[in-house]
Amino acid sequence: MYILNNTNHPERLSYRELRDEATVNANALKHHGVCAGQITLVHFQSHRENMIWFWASILASCVPALSTPLVNNHEGRLSHFSHLHKMLLDPLVITSKELLRTDFAQNTVLRCVAAETLETPTPPKPSIEQLTQESTSLHDVAALMLTSGSTGSAKAVCLKHEQILAACRGKLSHMPLAPKDTVLNWIGLDHVGSLTELHLTAMVAGCDQIQVATADIITDPLLFLRLLSKHKVARTFAPNFMLAKLQQTLDSAAASDTSGIDLSHLRYLISGGEPNGVETCVQISTHLQKLGAPTPNIITPGFGMTETCAGSIYSRDCPNVDVASRTEFTALGTCIPGIDMRVSEGGLEVRGPIVFQRYFNNPEATKAAFTDDGWFRTGDTATIDASSVLRLVGRSKDLLIVNGVKYLPHELEMAIEQAEIAGVALSCVVCFAYRPADATTEHIQIVYERAYDTQDIEARMRALQGIIRTVASFTGAQPRVLPLSPGILERSTLGKLSRAKVRASLLKGDYRGEIDINTEALQMYREQHARQPDSITEKRLIKVFRDLELGSLDMGIDTPILDTGVTSVDLIRLKRVAQDTFDIKDIPLITIMTYTTIRTLATAIEVLQGSQAQRTTSYDPIITLQPNGDKTPLFLVHPGIGEMLVFLGLVQYFPDRPIHAMRARGLNEGEQPFTSQDEIVTEYHRALKAKQSQGPYALAGYSYGSMLAFEIAKLLEKNGDIVQFLGSFNLPPHIKTRMRTLDWTAGMVHIAHFCSIITEQRSEELMLELRPLPHEQQVALLLAESNPKRCAELALTQAGLHNWTDVSWSLQRIGWDYEPSSDVSHMDIFYCQPLKTVAKNRVEYRKNHLNRWVNFIRNDLKFWEVDGEHYTMIGPEHVPKFQQTLKMALAARGL
Repeated sequence: MYILNNTNHPERLSYRELRDEATVNANALKHHGVCAGQITLVHFQSHRENMIWFWASILASCVPALSTPLVNNHEGRLSHFSHLHKMLLDPLVITSKELLRTDFAQNTVLRCVAAETLETPTPPKPSIEQLTQESTSLHDVAALMLTSGSTGSAKAVCLKHEQILAACRGKLSHMPLAPKDTVLNWIGLDHVGSLTELHLTAMVAGCDQIQVATADIITDPLLFLRLLSKHKVARTFAPNFMLAKLQQTLDSAAASDTSGIDLSHLRYLISGGEPNGVETCVQISTHLQKLGAPTPNIITPGFGMTETCAGSIYSRDCPNVDVASRTEFTALGTCIPGIDMRVSEGGLEVRGPIVFQRYFNNPEATKAAFTDDGWFRTGDTATIDASSVLRLVGRSKDLLIVNGVKYLPHELEMAIEQAEIAGVALSCVVCFAYRPADATTEHIQIVYERAYDTQDIEARMRALQGIIRTVASFTGAQPRVLPLSPGILERSTLGKLSRAKVRASLLKGDYRGEIDINTEALQMYREQHARQPDSITEKRLIKVFRDLELGSLDMGIDTPILDTGVTSVDLIRLKRVAQDTFDIKDIPLITIMTYTTIRTLATAIEVLQGSQAQRTTSYDPIITLQPNGDKTPLFLVHPGIGEMLVFLGLVQYFPDRPIHAMRARGLNEGEQPFTSQDEIVTEYHRALKAKQSQGPYALAGYSYGSMLAFEIAKLLEKNGDIVQFLGSFNLPPHIKTRMRTLDWTAGMVHIAHFCSIITEQRSEELMLELRPLPHEQQVALLLAESNPKRCAELALTQAGLHNWTDVSWSLQRIGWDYEPSSDVSHMDIFYCQPLKTVAKNRVEYRKNHLNRWVNFIRNDLKFWEVDGEHYTMIGPEHVPKFQQTLKMALAARGL
């Protein structure tokens, strides 16, 4: 097993060791109180943890359900949790402490337990006979696999022991493996192909297996080939999008790039999940043979579903049979033992021992899925020729399959509608899968009716960027987007948009004129706005983007990187290649996310290289977190720690409103911390006016930042500017008493808690333990027990944390003598559970502390109650609801 980002030193685990570790965890589950037949939802990020806890559940006589990746969309995630709770009858979620804090931060319905907290008793080691007796029978359900529909419509497929074993044996009859052979898997265990096609089939065959992290393979296709060579792999899997990546990589690879790769042991490269293009298979087969593949028919297209334990029909004569038949897509071959197929009225239907019998807790779906005579309706249209070879004609189900992952069109359409993107007509968005003539794989196609003038290229680009951001955050994939003039979108007789008709019109070329107009308008925009690189670093960084095929060829140095549709995987690729290109040990992802253009990222890279000695930049307190949108910009003022990282979670929810954040002076090398409140307010006011010369203004502060926002608003109004929105995130007007209770150590542990490198409880304990020690030693001890991964993401070093604490300490001392005076027009106060040292509860906090703002407000004071506590109110767990409240408050002020 290779862990993520480490493909040099694998962990080796025998099947006996796997069983023994799973047995220990099974006993821990029993000790926790699980009972036979209970459903466990297994949710981890690594192959190892998912595999161990899958088998632990089996050995504990539970029924494991493999959890699928969660969507980034807040509403979709909550709907998914609620659906799982109901469908799986209140399952026990087994996950990690870290994922409880991130993936399940918004969960309120599922019962979750962190694996690290399960107590592990030490009973006598059971024998094989005891394990067999405690296991459920072959006629019972072994596991539940979730189908597509991750925002509320997923179904749970019941896979029985006998069904899985029949499927594994059937696969091996078509593609035999010997005990000396090796298989390699890089797909998540939640995918039925990973579980049954490779992991369990390798076990049945008694083979070795290699498990590799998905991101490592996707970001480096040549690594895939090197691992196949290194481990003498006989069988693996790669969907069509991965074959296309391999082809493109090998087409341009130098001889030195593939030196030493030997694929002489590779016999089966199974491919499924989406149709395989014949031309891609021809070219990749040629490449593989040059690298030693023993035959020209290594690629094995197949048909399978979760309901059939993955692949159940395979073509063993690809691409020869497909070239001879002159088809665009490959044949899918013939059935393995254990399954029969037929085509009824154009629809593909299957039956047999390896076909499931029911969806769990969903009799309606089960009944609809089967014919009266017991055949399962796959939802695909197909033909079967005289040689019993299957060929798919199309999909009757309205699914999007992109890079092997399935999505429902209406989910993406709804996400775009909810984003309220300027220029996109209401209820006029259509989404479907589309493979144009020049593409090697299907992509997401968005067609919408525009609500702007044809010549308004600025509005066209803003709408494009908004759609790309929305879809990319939902799926991790960049869509192709086509705006249409009003009245063109096809609708049904009932007035509903027809995906089928829109897709057919696009395929027929009915929109060619609209496509040409859009292409010309976007090209004009880029020519007007794209600026070319000046410095060597900018030029090299542009080349990195082009080599990675990120952005566009005419991308300028001021084009926002996140607006080009880059995914999280793209950012990992960019991080790695940039580190190699600029010879930097580590470029934190937060740097790439914060410095969002080629120009600013190049400057950040130069700083990381140590070039600040040659090129100095003046301090600018404002960092633009979100530059897009035509709504009034929102300026956010940092809390007492001086940093603006706490605001990053809000950004994704405001695609149509620029968001800028204030960052204290002193955090960068060579800067001196502020020494007075007047100095801070004057500097922030200057920077704000430079960013937005005229009002109305919208600004808010978090905690300590509320005091600064109040003072900035006073100065704006004094100079005749209109402050239309002034927000205070949980701060009363009188703070000097609280400020005087804080010291240097308190500032440091507050920073640690804000950054989520330690827990709030531990931060309180540490204050007492660290306070007597020298500052340098305090920092070292705190980092020693902090989350190393999180520290690495934030590039949080000992020197950096020490300096950061110095900055925070300077801000705290400035607040020692603060007394509010004068007044502003109005204020919106967002309040949550107060600090224990300030008030007992929210009611007391509002009545005795927050209400005192009324003495400094000329007109009205509005209160907005939000979830969480002082340090977590806009953290990952609560930011989805907080942003909704913030939007309501802004709207109430006419913004």
